[in-house]
Amino acid sequence: MERVLILIKPDGLIKSLTGDIISKLSETTLRIVGAKIVNVSKELAEQHYSHLKESKPKIFEETLKYIMGEFHTNRVLALVYKGENAIEKVRSIAGKTNPEEAEPTTIRGKYGRINSKTGVFENVIHASDSPENAEKEISLWFDETEIVE
Repeated sequence: MERVLILIKPDGLIKSLTGDIISKLSETTLRIVGAKIVNVSKELAEQHYSHLKESKPKIFEETLKYIMGEFHTNRVLALVYKGENAIEKVRSIAGKTNPEEAEPTTIRGKYGRINSKTGVFENVIHASDSPENAEKEISLWFDETEIVE
């Protein structure tokens, strides 16, 4: 059984897409074991996107602004789903990170965009990409007591 962190990002919240996204995610038949609204602090954003800091510093800075709400709102809906092949199932429904490359039937393909002013992928959703990253990310966003197995 795998766990996966899903974030419905600020653009997803401001556009009231949470219901549509959760409905689409229900196609996975995975179980929700954690859910909460989070005001994203700079510290949390920096920890979550630390992998971009050295390799892509400009993207890192713009992504921090995006997730912390400079463009929309500073809230995200953080979810933990659990089940067989959870990461693969969720990432398949989420679509490619770049919304222009995502299949139009995926969440990112349907709702994402590239902000022409900043170049930031406003791709509505984050989904962990590996079991190791999922556990690291879940521990950043949730206390274990907030996960109901």
